[in-house]
Amino acid sequence: MRIPKNIRFYLDQIKLPNPESHKGQNGKLLIIGGSELFHAASKWSLDIASKFVDMVFYSSVPTNNELVKEAKTNFWSGIVVPQVSLDDYLMEADCILIGPGMERDKKTQMIVNDLLSKYADKKWVIDAGALQMVNTALLNSHHIITPHQKEFQRLSGIDKPTLLLKGPVDKISSQGKTIQVEGGNAGMTKGGTGDVLAGLVAALYCTHDAMTASVVASFINKKAGESLYHRVGPYFNASDLVDEVPKIMWDLLKKQSH
Repeated sequence: MRIPKNIRFYLDQIKLPNPESHKGQNGKLLIIGGSELFHAASKWSLDIASKFVDMVFYSSVPTNNELVKEAKTNFWSGIVVPQVSLDDYLMEADCILIGPGMERDKKTQMIVNDLLSKYADKKWVIDAGALQMVNTALLNSHHIITPHQKEFQRLSGIDKPTLLLKGPVDKISSQGKTIQVEGGNAGMTKGGTGDVLAGLVAALYCTHDAMTASVVASFINKKAGESLYHRVGPYFNASDLVDEVPKIMWDLLKKQSH
């Protein structure tokens, strides 16, 4: 697998868990997402993140009772957080991902802007519904934003957060520096692949800087899609991507260490 020199630099920054570490030292991620309309989106983010960090906390909007109930039953890799306890976990988390599966409405707007104001110094990855409703004046250098081209139209000119602009060629920009990541295929146009990417970015951001997390997540996500395409063409989905990403990551890290 050919790795461009500028991307190899960021892959070299990836730290493997210390064999002597204990639970919680290799990342604690809080995911806030989901809605009555979009059930699966945040689950894909949950699934991929649980493979890369020690602990994943999950909180959904109060109206999404069914997803919360399902998460309590089936999501063994994390902790479902009730809204009343959210502040405790926001303080504990190394990073917060907000937005996957959230609707574009006043309730989302209120939640997103209130939390970003209250916890301005935390690491945030702002995606999907949250990104569409955020007050852009609240965005700062602790944030990673992950728009597609249409979402980016209202964000152009904002230079404080790290930007991961999704497309056939992802563009990651921070502090005047831009890295382009090529790759992917038609199989990655399916719903959920962006949620997998957001979950991976946030998981890596728990223990790395924003640029490293964004570049490596973009590259690994695209290479996982290419690996799947090689085997099954475009006939794969977000769940397949969740399973493929760790294999690609480990294969690359093993090669990097030799």
